Amino acid sequence: MKLKNTLGFAIGSIVAAASFGVLAQGQGAVEGEAFYQKNYNDSVNHVEDGRTAGASIGYFLTDDVEVILGYGKTNYTRSNDGTGSQKIHGDTSSLAGMYHFGTVGDAIRPYVSGGFAHQSMTGVEADGYKGRDSSTFATIGAGAKWYITDNLYARAGVDADYKLDNGKWDYAPTIGLGVNFGGGSKPAPAPAPAPEPVAEAPVEAPVEAAPQVVRVQLDVKFDFNKSVVKPNSYADIKNLADFMKQYPQTSTTVEGHTDSVGPDAYNQKLSERRASAVKQVLVSQYGVGAGRVSSVGYGKTRPVADNKTEAGRAINRRVEAEVEAKAAQ
Repeated sequence: MKLKNTLGFAIGSIVAAASFGVLAQGQGAVEGEAFYQKNYNDSVNHVEDGRTAGASIGYFLTDDVEVILGYGKTNYTRSNDGTGSQKIHGDTSSLAGMYHFGTVGDAIRPYVSGGFAHQSMTGVEADGYKGRDSSTFATIGAGAKWYITDNLYARAGVDADYKLDNGKWDYAPTIGLGVNFGGGSKPAPAPAPAPEPVAEAPVEAPVEAAPQVVRVQLDVKFDFNKSVVKPNSYADIKNLADFMKQYPQTSTTVEGHTDSVGPDAYNQKLSERRASAVKQVLVSQYGVGAGRVSSVGYGKTRPVADNKTEAGRAINRRVEAEVEAKAAQ
């Protein structure tokens, strides 16, 4: 039932999607990490295995893809092979991408990574040589992150470096401890089209104020296993916000739904995050009073299409709204 059929206002299709930064490690999050490595130096002559301490900062481009800037300092290695056990110091800067497996909110998320790094180390003084050696190499890695809380994680993995100048590999088991924050920030939505003016339905003189409840199916579909409000959804959400501002006696309950894929408990949480995300847009983005908007999730218990087909499951990944209006006196 369309909202305008009862309250006399064309709000069009109301679109919504999901989680507005509920979990810090989702899209838009920033992660800072301190790490420690054991370096197995096979590519450099006369240098023993060493240790490197460093730090990195990363930004999640999507729920799964993170880009990371890192810096490490090697202070714990020496020369060998009769070169006097000289202390060797080094600095390494890196840029890498990391892909996370699993789902935002999982306690453990395996990952793979790849990128490039540049290293400068003091040279081994031999045969009259003294100075620093520089090397550029490609990096790959794999491991897992354990999210102890939504904002604190530990990491363990193995990184490998391929020296582009001599074609040799080095290896470094790595541990890290990091924090994450932010997430869910979205680009500014495109200007919403002005709602189509519609003449108000004729209203008979009321005997008394009586609440009227209208169910509105929102024309919003979600990507599988996601709860992120897409930019093209804001215009329709704004239409609902404009309607509620025009009719201050209204309140709404946003209801989230999922398809049938996955455990009941997980789908229940996912539907709640989707509904909560739409509420956040109405309140934070468009200024609807928080007391006038509530949210609830129904998981996969209320399908409106056949969950046996992809098209049907896409329809079931939706948000609906229940709008209550008290008749004017």
